[in-house]
Amino acid sequence: MESIVFSRAVTRALALAAGALSVVSCASATSGGSMAVQPMPLPPMATAASTTDPRVGLRAGVTDAGVAASNIRLVSHSAKPSLLDGEGGARGLTYANSDLAFRGNFAYQGNFSGFQIWDISNPARPVLRKTLVCGTGQGDPSIYGNLLFISSEGTGNRTDCGTQGVSEAVSRDRMVGVRIFDISDVENPRKVADIQTCRGSHTHTLVPDPTDPGVVYVYVSGSAGVRSAEELPGCVDAPIDSANTSRFRIEVIRVPLAHPEQAKIVSYARLFNDLAAPHAHGAAPGDSAAPHRAAPAGAPAPVRSGPNQCHDITVYPAIGLAGGACGGYGLLIDIRDPVNPKRLQAVGDTNFAFWHSATFNNDGTKVLFTDEWGGGTQAKCRADDPIDWGGDAIFTLRDGRLTQGAYFKMPAAQTRQENCVAHNGSLVPVPGRDLMVQGWYQGGLDVIDFTDANHPFEIAYFDRGPIDSTKMVTAGYWAGYWYNGHIYGSEIARGLDVFELTPSPWLSQNEIDAAKLVRWDTFNPQLQPKITWPAAFPVVRSYLDQLVRGQGLASARTSAIASQLNAAERMSGSARRDALNALAVQLDGDVSGAADSSRVRAMAAAVRNLANASM
Repeated sequence: MESIVFSRAVTRALALAAGALSVVSCASATSGGSMAVQPMPLPPMATAASTTDPRVGLRAGVTDAGVAASNIRLVSHSAKPSLLDGEGGARGLTYANSDLAFRGNFAYQGNFSGFQIWDISNPARPVLRKTLVCGTGQGDPSIYGNLLFISSEGTGNRTDCGTQGVSEAVSRDRMVGVRIFDISDVENPRKVADIQTCRGSHTHTLVPDPTDPGVVYVYVSGSAGVRSAEELPGCVDAPIDSANTSRFRIEVIRVPLAHPEQAKIVSYARLFNDLAAPHAHGAAPGDSAAPHRAAPAGAPAPVRSGPNQCHDITVYPAIGLAGGACGGYGLLIDIRDPVNPKRLQAVGDTNFAFWHSATFNNDGTKVLFTDEWGGGTQAKCRADDPIDWGGDAIFTLRDGRLTQGAYFKMPAAQTRQENCVAHNGSLVPVPGRDLMVQGWYQGGLDVIDFTDANHPFEIAYFDRGPIDSTKMVTAGYWAGYWYNGHIYGSEIARGLDVFELTPSPWLSQNEIDAAKLVRWDTFNPQLQPKITWPAAFPVVRSYLDQLVRGQGLASARTSAIASQLNAAERMSGSARRDALNALAVQLDGDVSGAADSSRVRAMAAAVRNLANASM
């Protein structure tokens, strides 16, 4: 693994480039506004990585890499602080930025060597308020009130956050688990608890107590080896049939918010019982010539078993379910009793190498799982890599059962010097559609539409060339997340990027405006919130634009509806209310003859909400 020092000068050049960036965007008109949306057939699904995409062949560089973008604008780039450059060497990715969490006007960015707190009050000019050096191993962050939770998994991590590591096999100085910081004063975070676990915390998930607002639970996913019982009593490295094994389980930590120093493990969820060893694909064409390492003569054959840990768990409390991406399986989990989560279903797929993360759609009828084939540090988006390996799999969820739909993978062929595979993302809150922004490491960042589980497609992207054209250097987007009107990208080697979507044939200005109306006080990607939209004209017009684009209602009707909405918007008080109520009644009548009756029904409900808000 290569270690690179990235200075503040890196980002100055990138920030200047952001202002000069020319975005490839084809804007068509939007109904009800100054331009009108046009009918659009769904684009074909990719059957192989494209070698003619604008993202192919971008110039390499740290500060001057080539850029390709479509229907998205880079608003700002902020440098990763030099304090987190790391020392490389045996500790590997010590320079790497990781995940993000958000609260109010702050973004909390994890790093393998600590974390950063950014003031994002002005997304065009984020301000770094604090950098704290504290070795983590990955540094997955979550925020709840004034408490910041940081995953720690590296065996060289210390309770005092020192950088000298831990050399002893057994040491009281080692910190492997979940750290809790009080960040009431963002410029002076104060560590209040170290929750030690047997296998550390690669990732973690916050789960609010449904009956006690003073308590939050933490689901811990750890993938390190089992610690010695001499170092942490109770740790047992044993097979799955052992009742006390520290494998084949997740820890559940209870945190009293008023006294986080009293946080402790309260249960262990055995979610993996009875799961057979998963079946995965073999080597890709580009890897099939690699030499095979034979086992030493006389060595016993390895024992294959089912998963012994989840990589990531996304909880959706509004529907009482979680999606667990657990190595060889995707799990559907009942979390109504957060102390005792229960597995409802396990799904496998031979096209998946490593189930990595999960995202529900807003109405809880789909789950999108990602496959981190190659572990995130390998080039897995090459021209000859199968298009259904290392991407997303979309499942429909009905009556508590998952059914697999189609795959999606970032469609542009990347070089052998670019680590690229599906990684973290979140929903983009456009009413009536299932849109997701997602990071692909050095494959860039893109926005996809998976409204039709059998026909996902890309609607926007941003990509830079590789860090180095001669060798692999791990970099690119760990994640892309929508938060309060903008997309935030955690760039592993370069820093923090902020984007905004621009209108295109696949996304109208009304849809963008409706998404920007959704505001959250806090956003943790693994704690998925229920999206609700306020009563507003952009919300209604979003449904109308979708009906035009998908030809879900006759064009004469959509034109008439647009005129009625324009007229109602010029009114006020009871006149506006009456006009909108009359339109809602008409839409009720349109439902039976519409090609897209569910969207007409949703639009009628949005019109009624707007009428009720017009009093």
